[in-house]
Amino acid sequence: MDNISRFIADASSWLWDWPLLILLFGTHIFLTCRLGFIQRYIGKAIRLSVTHDKDSHGDVSQFSALATALAATIGTGNIVGVATAIALGGPGAILWIWMTGILGIATKYAEGLLAVKYRTMRKDGSLAGGPMYYLQYGLKNKKLGKISGILFAAFAALAAFGIGSSTQSNSIKDAVFTTFSLSSEVTVFGVIVETKILIGLALAIISGLVIIGGLKSIARVSQNIVPFMAFFYIAGCLFILITGYDTLFDTIKLIFHQAFSFKAAGGGTAGVIIMLAARYGVARGLFSNESGLGSAAIVAAATRTRNPVRQALVSSSGTFWDTVVICALTGLTIVNTGAWESGLTGFGLTQLAFSKIPFGGMIIGFSLVMFAFTTILGWSYYAEKSIEYLFGKKSVLPYKVAYLIMVFTGAVFSLDLIWNFADITNGLMAIPNLIALILLSGVVAAETKKYLKNIDGHSADKIINH
Repeated sequence: MDNISRFIADASSWLWDWPLLILLFGTHIFLTCRLGFIQRYIGKAIRLSVTHDKDSHGDVSQFSALATALAATIGTGNIVGVATAIALGGPGAILWIWMTGILGIATKYAEGLLAVKYRTMRKDGSLAGGPMYYLQYGLKNKKLGKISGILFAAFAALAAFGIGSSTQSNSIKDAVFTTFSLSSEVTVFGVIVETKILIGLALAIISGLVIIGGLKSIARVSQNIVPFMAFFYIAGCLFILITGYDTLFDTIKLIFHQAFSFKAAGGGTAGVIIMLAARYGVARGLFSNESGLGSAAIVAAATRTRNPVRQALVSSSGTFWDTVVICALTGLTIVNTGAWESGLTGFGLTQLAFSKIPFGGMIIGFSLVMFAFTTILGWSYYAEKSIEYLFGKKSVLPYKVAYLIMVFTGAVFSLDLIWNFADITNGLMAIPNLIALILLSGVVAAETKKYLKNIDGHSADKIINH
């Protein structure tokens, strides 16, 4: 197991070296410029996400699709991922996470637009779309597009075992143990059983009850849980930051210093410090908001919407909430409380920061459990559609069983092994999607110009809604 862990860790470091960081960040910047800084419409995107689009066609509402996407993205990356990035890359990683969110809004916008434009209707009347479809039908080279679509779907199905299931159940197990101080073993009907096995089994059963109902079941649960859990967690972060407002300015200065300064702190090498901050900040930022991954585009394709631009705007708001708001608040809380200097990592680090307030341990424990559980639900749909694209509907049920098995077994794996595996599958999944976004950026720009050319004028709402 040690050799496997070492190999996966080395492969993760190799994959997430400068070439992939440049491809990811470069795509964010390129699309931001090509679309005329589409981020300036984030206010309208948020409003549209809660506006019913009458007489539109699709499987779920825009808010339900956004809630499902947020369920998949607001997860351990916002709590454990940010803490891990700070522990490994220093406070400067927070700025890179935040920048990944700001610039990633444009990438998430492009993914949502292409998902709707190239979606297809299945024989049963349901809609299917996502990177595998805009790779296959959007690229001029159809053979290359088909191969790329297959690769994306395969990587997505594998990624779901990491980012969607095992990392989430692993984090839930840690949170439950830490929050409730559980013993490692319990006696059930006279038999001694490891507690983590019972946690994994309970998670698999509860998740299965929701997943079996398909997208509508997942969306219904997500739209009821996600707003509440996000508000609950944000309120906790804000309370901690308000009580420690006197050091907040120094905290922000430290974050910027370690993100960009070439004057090394503590005798370290400045280039190494900056590289670590960027490497872990961008990797964890992608893990959290999934901009560039293409995953959220899968559920965007099933949305009831009149035109691709409207859904693209709604999709882009997911990155704003996930990273620009929640990840940033997590990072500020960890650094401003001084917890980052404790030597802890993962959930323990964030929990230490929350221990500064009454019932902080319960707040962070409950938040992580809810965040991770909804991610399990959201990613199950992404995986289902990827498997369906590869092998047809008959393969979905066996895959769901395998997915739930990973939910169960994820509770017994080591944290480093799971996170590094998730980083690898994320990177492999992102590569074909990012290339497609660059090649199809002209389509995205043309559609955007068609529907948003008068967005700053009096007729903006009319253009968006019709």
